[in-house]
Amino acid sequence: MKATVDLKAAFPEIDAQSPLSRNLVEKTLRDGILNGTLAGGTALRQEELASLFGVSRMPVREALLKLEAQGLVRNTPNKGAVVLQMNVSDAVETYCLRLLLEPEALRQSIPNLRDEDFAKAREYVAAMENETDLANLGRLNGLFHMSLYGRSTNRKLLNLINVELQEEERFLRFHLAAMGLEEMAQDDHKKLISLAEARAPEEAAAVLRQHLQKACDTFKNYLEKQMTR
Repeated sequence: MKATVDLKAAFPEIDAQSPLSRNLVEKTLRDGILNGTLAGGTALRQEELASLFGVSRMPVREALLKLEAQGLVRNTPNKGAVVLQMNVSDAVETYCLRLLLEPEALRQSIPNLRDEDFAKAREYVAAMENETDLANLGRLNGLFHMSLYGRSTNRKLLNLINVELQEEERFLRFHLAAMGLEEMAQDDHKKLISLAEARAPEEAAAVLRQHLQKACDTFKNYLEKQMTR
């Protein structure tokens, strides 16, 4: 069932007199989906969005197509777009894909990583250790991982991973506390940085697989508990 949202109230900072580019329309909607302003099931009507953002329907249509490619909305002919629901089984599938994709990206990236990449990765680890806003942990976690994968030369692989990390961020924002993960241990992340600095791609990929498998198992256990309620 589609839900309705007062878009002007949801995005009070938007001024229709200052039109946004398609990229900014896409970013604004993506941020709204990831932070829960636009909940799963919310209808996204092109005419209403175009009026809100002060643009024609074309950049709105393009933004919605991009968001669909990222797994955040579903566009149905003659019915419009709707924000996709996110559930635990989706999160499990996300981790299964991450297990397949991310070790290879890390392996490819490590030989090309620079000192500034390691510094940035450490900044994200420190931020996660000090973060008290659970809604922000998923975002920081994604930024950490991409800081180590970003030197891979396979851009399509990185795009696929980025989509999965966005799905994880969206799920963690609303389920982290319920899963008992108010604090995310950073030991594996620190080990990944050390192995990457040592230019040990195979060892780093093995640690990453173990790290992702632990997270996947946590999601599966949470799913089983939810199903027995």
